[in-house]
Amino acid sequence: MTSDPMLPLRLSLLLTLPLLPCLRAETAAPAAAPEPKDDPAYTWDLTPLYADDAAFEAAKAKLAADLPRLAQYRGRLGESAATLREAMELLTELKDRFYRLAIYAMLASDVDTRDAAALERNQGMDMLGTEFSSASSFVDPELLAVGEAKLRAFIDAEPGLADYRFPILDTLRRAPHTLGGEAEEVLSSVGLIADGPSSVHSILSNADIPWPTIKLSDGTEVRLDQSGFSRARVSSERADRQAVFEAFWPKVKEYERTFGVALFTQVKTDWFNARVRKYPSSLAAALAGNDIPEAVFRTMVAEANANLPTLHRYFKLRGRMLGIADMRYWDLYPPVVKLDKHFTFEEAKGHVLEAVNPLGGEYRSALAGCLNGRTTHVYPRQGKRSGAYQIGDVRDVPPYVLLNFSDDYDGVSTTAHEWGHGMHSYMANRSQPAPLAEYSTFIAEIASTCNEALLVEHMVATATSDDERLYYLGSALEELRAAFFHQAMFSEFELRIHEEVEKGNALSGETFTRIYAELLRRYHGDAQGVVRIDDAVTVGWAMVPHFYRDFYVYQYATSIAAAQAFAERIQSGAPGAVDTYLGLLKAGGSAHPYELVKRAGVDLATPEPYRALVRHMDAIMDRMEAILDKRGK
Repeated sequence: MTSDPMLPLRLSLLLTLPLLPCLRAETAAPAAAPEPKDDPAYTWDLTPLYADDAAFEAAKAKLAADLPRLAQYRGRLGESAATLREAMELLTELKDRFYRLAIYAMLASDVDTRDAAALERNQGMDMLGTEFSSASSFVDPELLAVGEAKLRAFIDAEPGLADYRFPILDTLRRAPHTLGGEAEEVLSSVGLIADGPSSVHSILSNADIPWPTIKLSDGTEVRLDQSGFSRARVSSERADRQAVFEAFWPKVKEYERTFGVALFTQVKTDWFNARVRKYPSSLAAALAGNDIPEAVFRTMVAEANANLPTLHRYFKLRGRMLGIADMRYWDLYPPVVKLDKHFTFEEAKGHVLEAVNPLGGEYRSALAGCLNGRTTHVYPRQGKRSGAYQIGDVRDVPPYVLLNFSDDYDGVSTTAHEWGHGMHSYMANRSQPAPLAEYSTFIAEIASTCNEALLVEHMVATATSDDERLYYLGSALEELRAAFFHQAMFSEFELRIHEEVEKGNALSGETFTRIYAELLRRYHGDAQGVVRIDDAVTVGWAMVPHFYRDFYVYQYATSIAAAQAFAERIQSGAPGAVDTYLGLLKAGGSAHPYELVKRAGVDLATPEPYRALVRHMDAIMDRMEAILDKRGK
């Protein structure tokens, strides 16, 4: 059971989606019988957490008053096995209460980031998290002082410590990077300000930028905030897409300097934490927490670069289907096939439930119960946090999911993705004791992208025309591109900017743009004439919230490789495939995530999972090109 100087940031697992290109259904006609977006059924009910804000405040005050109880165990963890068990149980209880408070405050704020009172409650939890971290900061140094032999003897002698074996021994693994008690307490106070860059980015990008409004060729006016941009960039009219890009990205460019200061501060913070804990790099520090071999990150990036010809083949196929010879960045977003198909949220739920049938009745039944409860905030609204995430760290209530649902296939796919996370939380919480339930993001993204892979196969199998099949195959191809190649590019960007700071170099928004531009052009084959990258879009780094969570995005790339492997085994009916996969989800955080995935049969430190993913992309393109060739297109 470890203390963490970044506790305010890491006590909640926010699984947000970046602004990724994806193929969306063309909305040529309104959906039939649209759902009332203000219906309470499509908003979340927070009363299972707290009855109201007053109950939240009372619980927060009680937790603040109880934190000093930890001090009674300072200097006593080596006293006896019983004392160690009592300390671990108290720390777990207080952490669970903090989770509940932090999640309530975050969810209440995210539905309207303009709500000052909700924002203050959320920020207040950051401060309480710092107090928590400070109060528990003695634990790691003291466990190290007790020593491995004595701790193992305590664990063997006290049955109540069995659930704490893995976290306690994992603390010993990090001994070279754990400071003394006083230093740990001081370092924990960094949490009071560590989330500043992320908060600035969130408020600037979601609430404060005066986004432009433009008129499209059909007369529709669109406010180009993040949600509006995501909807408008898929227009079938190329001139509209160009206009959207030429309005949106220059507005972001106006704030390049401010975004640059925020990101530079974040990268410096990452390097500060790495240095004081005696890691050789920010990457090493980021991977060490979950004992991820550095070979996982570097092999993934190397394989993405080695297989850029397959990525460029996809861009050329997209150009062929759109009838565009001079591909530009705004041509990556529209659907390649017209599909006048719409989905209500109820229909989306039905497709997701059908798609997960191969996972068995236990999984489907539990998912149906969650989807039909009031734990999903479905529709976009002004001031609502963009993107999507799930949060499932309160063990006695179902997970909560934030969506910004659109009535196209992307809305269905995002629902499947986020409830893949949700079911992971649901199953881990019900299969593991509290100290072992919280899983790593490294595994979490496998659960979400496996659901998406199953959804695609369901949609292709039920399609009634070649156009519909092309659409869903194209959607699968785009997901593989976005989650593997695009996230590998993001990962390279993160590595480059962290290495610059580690060399002692300062970074500005202009420098970030220059680095990002070089990567964007290489990945998209600008020099080879595959996709031309205009200067305006090279400020795209500024709109990626994941860069404020050090080396987060590589896990999208590793996860989709693993998820594709699991999905193929499940769909082929391989013996034991379902049980092995569900076992991975139920394992929670009972071991290091890389080892859990490896035990399930996928070694992400080797090239093979990534090469298999690329072969799968080529196979999809073969199928699509066969349909096009048959048509003579």
